[in-house]
Amino acid sequence: MTVALTAALLLTSCGGDSDDAGGSAGGSDDVLRVATEGTYAPFSFHDPDSNELTGYDVEVAQAVGDELGMDVEFSETQFDAIFAGLEADRYDVIANQIGVNPERQAKYLFSTPYTVSNGVVITRADDTSITSLADVAGKRSAQSTTSNFAQVATDAGAQIEAVEGFTQAITLLKQSRVDVTINDSLAFLEYQKSTGDQDVKIAAEIDDPSESAFAFRKDSADLQTQVDGALETLRADGTLAEISEKYFGEDVSGE
Repeated sequence: MTVALTAALLLTSCGGDSDDAGGSAGGSDDVLRVATEGTYAPFSFHDPDSNELTGYDVEVAQAVGDELGMDVEFSETQFDAIFAGLEADRYDVIANQIGVNPERQAKYLFSTPYTVSNGVVITRADDTSITSLADVAGKRSAQSTTSNFAQVATDAGAQIEAVEGFTQAITLLKQSRVDVTINDSLAFLEYQKSTGDQDVKIAAEIDDPSESAFAFRKDSADLQTQVDGALETLRADGTLAEISEKYFGEDVSGE
């Protein structure tokens, strides 16, 4: 399968005109236009040796494209602009560990989940003030403002400090400019594994597991059905488990 990579940075500033950013408007039947961050290891990132876009979500999206007989065209964008780009028809689907929640379900369609994991509260290693999610009340939490975890932090009473992604959140945390960040346990474990950074830690786990899925516009029911069929095949033939094992050493794709 030929994978065309379109690196498109969608501006998030108010009043910014970004109509020509991202993938081409209006998709075609043989191309699946996929939005992803490209900076969120191990889900969507650039291989440090080849600089090629890779990751768990990227490979799952590529496998879905293969199953559907479609070429996959990736557009990279900051997370807080990703839903706006979907609504503007710059791409057909988002593949970026999009957590499913009622607020998003009211606006978008979702595939069956392809990741099940837990959120965690991350603090500096020497911080003993937080041992549960309830302890983040009144704390400053670095979050992408449109992320599922930003809502978790807000609901827990934290003050949100807006960041572009996980890496910036960790940087602000280590600089003591924020107190916590809440994110996916898999993302944090990959960060610690790849960097050896012992200055930050998991201070608490969030009890309710998070399910992540592809997100579509409400008018994309046909595509949603096709993608669900592809995911069912990839789950049955072991492809999802194989990709999952590659990145996590276990199957996190759910049942």
